[in-house]
Amino acid sequence: MMAKIFCIANQKGGVGKTTTAINLAAGLAALKQRVLLVDLDPQGNATMGSGVDKHQLDHSVYQVLIGHSSIEKSKYPSKSGGYDVIPANRNLAGAEIELVDFKNRESILRDALQKVADDYDFILIDCPPALSLLTLNGLCAANGVIVPMQCEYFALEGLSDLVNSIKQVHANLNPDLKVIGLLRVMFDPRTVLQQQVSEQLIQHFGDKVFKTIIPRNVRLAEAPSYGIPGVVYDKSSRGAKAYVEFGLEMIERIKSI
Repeated sequence: MMAKIFCIANQKGGVGKTTTAINLAAGLAALKQRVLLVDLDPQGNATMGSGVDKHQLDHSVYQVLIGHSSIEKSKYPSKSGGYDVIPANRNLAGAEIELVDFKNRESILRDALQKVADDYDFILIDCPPALSLLTLNGLCAANGVIVPMQCEYFALEGLSDLVNSIKQVHANLNPDLKVIGLLRVMFDPRTVLQQQVSEQLIQHFGDKVFKTIIPRNVRLAEAPSYGIPGVVYDKSSRGAKAYVEFGLEMIERIKSI
């Protein structure tokens, strides 16, 4: 069985992409899935949140993209999360410029991941917020996109930009790419606007909206500073339980992909 590869993407920053990447990885690992998390953001937050020190890396996704290392050589275990990580740090910011002269520059990550696709059930890619060459590499490598989003007015605008980008990549670079689903995150049911936007999403996108809703949760926000996924940091918290539930929903959903 080859791994299913998913990008976690949204062109709007601060919407819980990295929190979703880390906790979905840990949630799936807790459900006995073999998971690889690829950090494609030069900030390296998914790396640090998985308990891997971005300042002490011999290999990272940067070396993979410029052809100086393989996925196999560049992976680190997340001891707290139970999954593997291809880490990132500030070096990755330079890859944008270096990759411009590469032939097939959009498909470097896809080619690298194909070599380990049999070793995992899920490969999750945490993308930076901008539609950059790094994000394009993620979208070209993926079977589908998971879009975490807050139920706020401006979130819908950002969503239409992202859907357009996905359509372009689908048309020109990766015919397999599709939106797998929209994940409502940082949800506060007491807010009328959030409930209204949530209902609008379901009207517009139907079953593309995941059933699982991730609540706004302090324990999830605290966990990265300890280098531990929220799912592991406090298993009994509402946020942790929601991400494990989301893992179960993903396992179900890939049966139909």
